[in-house]
Amino acid sequence: PCNHTTTLGRGGSDLSAVVIGSAIGADEVQLWKDVDGMMTANPKEVPSAVSVPCVSYDEASEMAYFGANILHPMSMHPAVKEEIPIRIKNSFNPDHPGTIILSKREHGKNLVTAITYKTGVELIDIVSTRMLGQAGFLNKVFQVFAESRLSIDMIATSEVSVSLTLDRDQDSEDVKECIQNIRKVAGVTENKDVSSISLIYDGSRPSEVIAEVFQVMRDSGIKVLMMSQGASKVNVGLVVPEDQRKKAIISLHKHFFERI
Repeated sequence: PCNHTTTLGRGGSDLSAVVIGSAIGADEVQLWKDVDGMMTANPKEVPSAVSVPCVSYDEASEMAYFGANILHPMSMHPAVKEEIPIRIKNSFNPDHPGTIILSKREHGKNLVTAITYKTGVELIDIVSTRMLGQAGFLNKVFQVFAESRLSIDMIATSEVSVSLTLDRDQDSEDVKECIQNIRKVAGVTENKDVSSISLIYDGSRPSEVIAEVFQVMRDSGIKVLMMSQGASKVNVGLVVPEDQRKKAIISLHKHFFERI
């Protein structure tokens, strides 16, 4: 209806600023927060976390989607189109340079840019009950999710199986109905006691990142239930038991950011 006051929800002020900045061709859009920009990890979980000086649009989008709540992923879209830099500053510490988000950036020696996580995650393993290589298996599975209007976060596939994660904030009845329909064509196992961890990394060096991640997980005794590499090539995701999440994040942060 017209003439009704409304809000844009979380990230509405950021989106408004970026839309205006893009419309006028600004040299830079500044978003003022209560932290020193984007961080290498959630400082509430990892007190030694530090701010990240510079990230790309792709990195910032992945960080926002997979747990870094400082910025809503949709708020960057207008700036991406016009290639306008976005700078995140701290209103309580204005002298700090914060984090600047650019279309492209140099990674230098650092393999990993940041570590994010999501709780309230459900892991679903789906295995075909028919013959090996059954035609249309994946199509049938994803059709069921589409009809249920459920959004999938992470996914890993093989010829006869699919592992994926869902945000448990989605309608539980929709999830329940979706699982019932999938059971008609495949075997399903659910695990609700998990969290997802995302490492935003240098996309040109995936083998090094993955090798070091699993070395840290092995040395720390963390059980990795699933791994997924994002199509953007700047994100590798892990699913771990919820009771091991904090240990995993601290161990990964020490390895990638705190070594001398």
